Amino acid sequence: MITLHNLPKTTHRRKRVGRGISAGQGKTAGRGTKGQKSRSGYNLPNRFEGGQTTLFARLPKIKGGSCGHGPATIALNLDQVDRIFKDGEKVTPATLKQHGVIKSDKYITVKILGRGKLTKKVDLSACKLSASAAKHTAESLTDIVGTKADTPKSIVKKKVK
Repeated sequence: MITLHNLPKTTHRRKRVGRGISAGQGKTAGRGTKGQKSRSGYNLPNRFEGGQTTLFARLPKIKGGSCGHGPATIALNLDQVDRIFKDGEKVTPATLKQHGVIKSDKYITVKILGRGKLTKKVDLSACKLSASAAKHTAESLTDIVGTKADTPKSIVKKKVK
């Protein structure tokens, strides 16, 4: 009786082409009669279209740089910042790494988004702020010392008043 563990071994012999008409794949050896694909040494890339401009060359190109090696931006909502950080802490890539939010603090910028509310006084001077986050945190940012480059113009104007 034949079962799965004692099946007879079968081998599949490759077809020997171009060995004469009586061999089944003789004369043209299944390559057709003439043309580039019928010649020996034929090997062309898949994108080759017979000399026609290839598809990827005909398509429009995307504008802008293509390096993609800029600093990665970590986006945090206000409620996440409120939950993660304690009162008086500074929000930087290094502190995010300490709290286990990110794995590496190398080449990372932090952007704070305006979802939720911020109830604690945290230092956001090392972060970028979205317009909605700046609007929500205008009251709590009055006590935080930050440079004009780090804070949006609307907040700087409110600090001066």
